[in-house]
Amino acid sequence: MALDRSEGLAETARALAAGEVTSRALVERTLARIEASQGSLNAFRIVRAEAALAEADVADRRLASPGARMPLLGVPVAVKDDMDVAGEPTAFGCCGEFPPVAEDGEAVRRLRAAGAVIIGKTNTCEFGQWPFTEGPAFGATRNPWSTEHTPGGSSGGSAAAVAAGLVPAALGSDGAGSVRIPAAWTHLVGIKPQRGRVSTWPRGESFQGITVNGTLARTVADAALLLDAASGNHAQDPHQPPPLDVSGAVGRDPGRLRIALSLKPPFTAVPARLLPEVRTRVVELAERLAALGHFVEEADPPYGQIGLTFVPRATAGIAERVGEAPFPALLDRRTRDAARLGRLLGGAPLRAARRAETALHRRIGSFFTSYDVVLAPTTAAPPPRIGALLELSGFATDRAMIAACPYAWPWNVLGWPGVNVPAGFTPDGLPVGAQLLGPANSEPLLVQVAAQLEAELRWAEKWPSPPVTARSAAA
Repeated sequence: MALDRSEGLAETARALAAGEVTSRALVERTLARIEASQGSLNAFRIVRAEAALAEADVADRRLASPGARMPLLGVPVAVKDDMDVAGEPTAFGCCGEFPPVAEDGEAVRRLRAAGAVIIGKTNTCEFGQWPFTEGPAFGATRNPWSTEHTPGGSSGGSAAAVAAGLVPAALGSDGAGSVRIPAAWTHLVGIKPQRGRVSTWPRGESFQGITVNGTLARTVADAALLLDAASGNHAQDPHQPPPLDVSGAVGRDPGRLRIALSLKPPFTAVPARLLPEVRTRVVELAERLAALGHFVEEADPPYGQIGLTFVPRATAGIAERVGEAPFPALLDRRTRDAARLGRLLGGAPLRAARRAETALHRRIGSFFTSYDVVLAPTTAAPPPRIGALLELSGFATDRAMIAACPYAWPWNVLGWPGVNVPAGFTPDGLPVGAQLLGPANSEPLLVQVAAQLEAELRWAEKWPSPPVTARSAAA
C-alpha cells in the first residue's frame, strides 16, 4: 500500500503497524514532496533527509519485531524551528549561522519516544513575534490555498506543511495565537493546550509563560493524537498540569453545552473590527452548534484590561531572546525595539503583570459558571498578502497585527486551552477559522465539540487545488 497525501496521522500509524507500508518508503515520499514544494511553499528551514532516513530504518526494524508498539512508530512529522532537535541548529527565524544543539527539547524527545521520525524543522518568523512567516533569513513561507498570501504565523511553516499534505501533522508554538492563527488561515485544526501540557524545556517557561507548544493537523483526532504523544514534563518544568487522555475524548458526546458566542474583540490599544466575511462564517458555526442541540447565545468574557498584562510578558520574553542571540546586529529593527521596551518593563511592570494572572483566572473563570465553552473568531480578517507586513515600522506592524488578529492572545495570558477549527472560506476562497476556548485543563471537552463540528462539516475532505507542487512561487 502506498499512502497518498490524504492519509492522516492515525491512519499512517495504523498502516505502518499493519505492515502495509514501510517507514522508509513514507519518509522517502515525504522528502520528495518537501523538495518539490520548497520553491512554491518554502515551509521548511531544515530538512533532515539523511537523519530521517536512518531513523526510518530503525523504525522499520522495530516494526518487524514482535513486542509493544509505540503510537507513532515510523510516522514522519515536523516540528517548528523554535524547538531543539539534537544535531540541528535552532535559529528561530533569525539570520546567521547557529551551532547545532546537543540534545532534543523535551517535546521532541517525547515524540521520538512515541516512535516518530523527525523529518525537519519548519519556518517561523523572527522569535515568533508576528502573524506572518517571512524574513531575510529564509524568505517567505506561502499559503497552500493561495501562494500570494501568508499562511500566518508564527507557526506558518508547520501549517503550510500540513495543509499541503507534506506531513500528516506538526508541532508549533503559540504565544499570541501562533498555532491557532495559521491553523485558521490554512484550514486546519490547531490545538493550543494548557500551559505546561507540552513541555517547552530546556526553557521552563517560554516568553514569561505566555508561549506553549501545540499541534496542527487536518483532523481533530490527528491533532489530539500528536498532542498526547508530545505531552508530558521535564522534572524541572514549573507548570505540570494533570495528565489527560485527549485522544480518548474525540468522538465522545459532550452532552448539551452552554456556549457563549463572543464576537467582540478583547481590549486592544488600537481599534479592531471583525470583518463581515469572517463574522458570517463564525456565526454559521454557532448556528451549527445550536442545531446539534447546544444552547448558544452571544456573551463576552469579562476581559477587562487584560492587554496591560500581555505587553510586559511578551516584550520581556523578546528581550531575553535578544540577549541570547549570537548575531544581534542582524535582528529586525522591530525586534530590537521590542527588546528595548521589554528591558524597560522587565522589573515592576512584569512582576505586576505576572501577579495579575491570579485575579484574571478568578474573574474570567467565573464566566464558566454560566457557560461551558466560548466560541470566538480566531482572527478578524482573512490572511494578508505576502509582504504586506514585512517592511512596516514597529508601530504600523502592531496596528496591522491587532486589526487582523485581536482575538487569540488573551488565552495565552490565562494559560488555558483553545482549539481552532476551520470555519470555511471567504468569497475569495481564503480559509478562516473559529476558536473553541475553555477554562484550565478543558482540552477533552474542546476536542469533543470540535469533533462534533468535524463530523458535520467534513472539512478534512477539502484540499488546496491545484496541487501546490505544480505552482511556481510568486515574486
